[in-house]
Amino acid sequence: MRILGIDPGSLLCGYGVVEQQGQQFTVVEYGVIEVGKSHRSLPLRLRDIFRRMEAVVERSLPDETAIESLFYGKNAASLVKLAQARSAALLPSILRDIPIVEYSPREVKKAVTGRGNAAKSQVQYMVQKLLAIRETPEFYDVTDALAVALCHGLKKHTPQHHSKSWKEFVQEYPERIYRK
Repeated sequence: MRILGIDPGSLLCGYGVVEQQGQQFTVVEYGVIEVGKSHRSLPLRLRDIFRRMEAVVERSLPDETAIESLFYGKNAASLVKLAQARSAALLPSILRDIPIVEYSPREVKKAVTGRGNAAKSQVQYMVQKLLAIRETPEFYDVTDALAVALCHGLKKHTPQHHSKSWKEFVQEYPERIYRK
């Protein structure tokens, strides 16, 4: 199964496409749609997000799309812009009838690191290890998008019972343990 993960933004929109076979994941592509440097109007930025995400969908042909759910901050105007950017990023998947699933930031962190309150650096580290990605400048802008794609794959193909302890988890899922 091929999964497109999206971390939407009205200035930077990260995306990552992973291929999943069982519990194994490989990177198909990842990148950043950067539309904020030009100081153009929001409608033109939204058009660019849509067109560039459309090209990603056409190239990578995902089976499913995963995105982080919105959360409300203190600035309502930023929330509205983010919601619009999110819609522009999702529209290419919608137009191709690709199923879309959303996960809360806490769900994504828990799926990837085992902790729902993990730090961004911990998520970056686990994404890098799970996907065998060498550090690149672009990588840190797309970590959340790749984490969302991984979350979807892990949640979809992992039995939904909770281990009682770390020892039990290690015994049940040895393939999910990273060892140097």
